[in-house]
Amino acid sequence: MSQATARHILVDSEEKCQSLIDQIKGGADFGDIAKANSSCPSSRDGGNLGSFGRGQMVPEFDKACFEGEVGDVQGPIKTQFGFHALEVTERT
Repeated sequence: MSQATARHILVDSEEKCQSLIDQIKGGADFGDIAKANSSCPSSRDGGNLGSFGRGQMVPEFDKACFEGEVGDVQGPIKTQFGFHALEVTERT
């Protein structure tokens, strides 16, 4: 079974999410941005979600985790929870 390891940032607007992605792509540290901005409890750990299998996350998030490039910051990804910036750090 495929596994992904990822971290994310969850915010309530597409504009805010894109702004954070732009900061990260400009050199800001993903973990620091997550700690300062994400509304998910994972923000305490820099947005780290650990490892999970296909189908364990909501469909939009799952698709990005298993089809996007490892190491790229993806988003904004809209789900029922809000807008996500996502980085898959490993996939097996």
